[in-house]
Amino acid sequence: MLIESNVIKVANRLMNLEKVRPYSLKGDDGDCLPLPIGLVLVDKPSGPSSFATVGSIAKSLKPKYMRKKLKAGHAGTLDPSATGLLLVLVGGATRLSRYFVGLDKRYRTEIQLGITTTTGDAEGEYLATTPVYPEGELPAALIGELDLAVPAASAVKIDGERAYARYRRGEKVDMPVRRSAIYAADLMNREDDRVVLDLHVSSGTYIRSIAHYLGGHCLSIRRLSVGPFNVESADSERLISPVDSLSFLPEIEFDAEDSSSLRHGRTISTKVCGNVRAVSNGQLIAVLSCKDGTGHPETVLPQ
Repeated sequence: MLIESNVIKVANRLMNLEKVRPYSLKGDDGDCLPLPIGLVLVDKPSGPSSFATVGSIAKSLKPKYMRKKLKAGHAGTLDPSATGLLLVLVGGATRLSRYFVGLDKRYRTEIQLGITTTTGDAEGEYLATTPVYPEGELPAALIGELDLAVPAASAVKIDGERAYARYRRGEKVDMPVRRSAIYAADLMNREDDRVVLDLHVSSGTYIRSIAHYLGGHCLSIRRLSVGPFNVESADSERLISPVDSLSFLPEIEFDAEDSSSLRHGRTISTKVCGNVRAVSNGQLIAVLSCKDGTGHPETVLPQ
């Protein structure tokens, strides 16, 4: 019985090896081995899906001593044919995705005016021929808030299923309409019925929907920026720390005692409002939701 008991204990220790600490593993010599955590700025090429791109990043950053898959996710998808900036969150930083998805975005797109398609891009089937916007009216027609239908070939769920799956089966689906804000629209080039637009839009805006609104379809889409992050800074081998990845949020420094309280979900008194980074010794402890003089730890990162 003693031998059997010892075998069970050893087996349990092996099974729980990666549960010692969420962002470190305990090696054979007792030392803690670090696990990747943070944000990666990726310049996604045309072809792979956002999901496949995330998987590739997770695989490349996974340490050899880590047995399980490295958790990773993106903070806003790109169509497979689209290129540009994809924010990939790695490890425990996936908990922070809510603070990125609402950021505004900039795109550069080439649009073929006068012809609409079923998907809003060149991969769709011909839908209709439309009047072409005159030379001087195009950018001004977009500024402000627009109610735009979500493209049928999109990842939005309709009755619990992705819209693109139903589209590929040939089903006709009434797509929801979203209100989108277009903060800026610059005409970069025009040749006959083809235009290149630089668009600054709110989160959740489909560029293919804008093309359809203009009576055309997208020939190319490239995401230039997401909030303060731009595609020129993309480096798939660079991991930005959690505290730096949320640099667009204000910061409050806490001592060890208050940090421990925050990790256990306790509220603190504060004079600020909104989301705030709780930082200790240069490390992100939590993101606080502050209101009416009280800061509540909304998202906590484990030690």
